[in-house]
Amino acid sequence: MNLHEYQGKELLAKYGVRIQRGYIAHTVEESIQGAQKIYNDTNTPCFLVKAQVHAGGRGKGGGIKLAKDIHEVEKYANAILGMRLITPQTSKQGKIVHKVLICEDVYYPGEHEIEELYISVLLNRSTNRNMIMYSTEGGMEIEKVAEEYPNKIFTEEINPEKGLTLAQCQKIAINLNMKDRALDHMCTFLNNLYTSYVESDASLFEINPVIKASDNQIIAVDAKVTIDDNALFKHPEIEKYRDEKEEDSAELHASSLGLSYVKLDGNVGCVVNGAGLAMATMDIIKLSGGNPANFLDVGGTADAKRVESAFRIILEDKNVEAILVNIFGGIVRCDRVAQGVVDAYQNIESIEVPIIVRLQGTNATEAKEIIDNSGLKFISATSLQSAADAVKSVIGS
Repeated sequence: MNLHEYQGKELLAKYGVRIQRGYIAHTVEESIQGAQKIYNDTNTPCFLVKAQVHAGGRGKGGGIKLAKDIHEVEKYANAILGMRLITPQTSKQGKIVHKVLICEDVYYPGEHEIEELYISVLLNRSTNRNMIMYSTEGGMEIEKVAEEYPNKIFTEEINPEKGLTLAQCQKIAINLNMKDRALDHMCTFLNNLYTSYVESDASLFEINPVIKASDNQIIAVDAKVTIDDNALFKHPEIEKYRDEKEEDSAELHASSLGLSYVKLDGNVGCVVNGAGLAMATMDIIKLSGGNPANFLDVGGTADAKRVESAFRIILEDKNVEAILVNIFGGIVRCDRVAQGVVDAYQNIESIEVPIIVRLQGTNATEAKEIIDNSGLKFISATSLQSAADAVKSVIGS
């Protein structure tokens, strides 16, 4: 589950990570009130108005503005609220901005030079250990840093038995060119950041940029946070952060029906049982010249109701040109799945795309007879190759 920036910052603050003062606003009036509160607390003349959507690159799309006074806060909040924000990380349709975060400006003058840094905590899947990725090139996309300055990206793996040690914090701080009080503040920042990551069961904490302010304070200026969905049952206080407006409506619908569904950008829908078979099915589609339109696992009970629900969800995607049903009958018998597929087809008023059906396993022969004798517009396949050939023929590749 993704969090908004302001929610991620709230989570960080609970663990002692220093963040900017800020107020969430749903209206222009609330934006002005938030800026006034910040001014009363800090006497800062400048504010940031930041669109709150689940996507990076907001500044490039016009979703982050520096306001030099409260009048500009009003101007920018009025422009950003309700806008359709398109960034490199959104679809072509973009996302509607329903709220903005009004923040204090932490680029205040002082004795020391201000520096922008990049710090993230994530899982290194090749070693199955958490790691901290960091760079002196904050404020840039990490992919661009990796391409242009690969020697400026550092990683530090954490031993799960020891956790993040003081020596590791000091090493990271030194690599980030921290000295004296800034080094001490960075070690505290890192320790609190890693604690928040572990205790919240996150899969990603990305802070870009982290600011070494002019008084050597270390401040999280942004917060991209992803929480492991499988751990949300342990964190009802975090689950309350879910913003369904930011999630794909089809994925939400599928979740409510107990289906594992992820929308993709392709043209061939797939219905399978089992995550491994789903990955293999997507490979088949790619090899056939198509692109998978979704990941959809109906689970071990591929009955008529679940298959019908799967069809309806896939057919909501206007890019879908064909559907591949690829079911292995182990616990569930193939003939029952076949009857479920037939019943599902008949219950849906009109299906205009071809459906390829491959059923293997228990009672596969009987299943094929049910599909072939249904009188419906199915294309029957018995092997992975024949399924791939059928997909290729119907999408015209």
